[in-house]
Amino acid sequence: MINPNYKHSELTGKIIGCAMHVHRVLGPGFQEVIYQRALAIEMDEKGILFEREKESPIYYKGLYVGGRRADFIVENVISVELKALVMTEQVHISQAKSYLKAYNVDTGLLINFGTPSLEFKRLFNDKFQ
Repeated sequence: MINPNYKHSELTGKIIGCAMHVHRVLGPGFQEVIYQRALAIEMDEKGILFEREKESPIYYKGLYVGGRRADFIVENVISVELKALVMTEQVHISQAKSYLKAYNVDTGLLINFGTPSLEFKRLFNDKFQ
């Protein structure tokens, strides 16, 4: 059940539902890009607006030091990071949280397709709390 107290809970619920459908059809064992493409198809069919692999420049002390690509930025308010791992670790949560800062969004999802049951975690940008 979706907690209505979460900001964007309805939209994150729709994204998670799409991911569950993809996982049910494909199961674990594929590379991340396969799940990314399948999730894009599923979200598109559900009318969810997103940008896939959106580039964000990263600055340090005002100087460009590189760029990162989020798997999805959904409706300009949610960052979605996908994994296809046996187990997610703290480093993956930290990576997904860094995207919240880079894209200046308040809510994120870390979704792991690599396990027998789909795993997901909602993340929040401390800046907006």
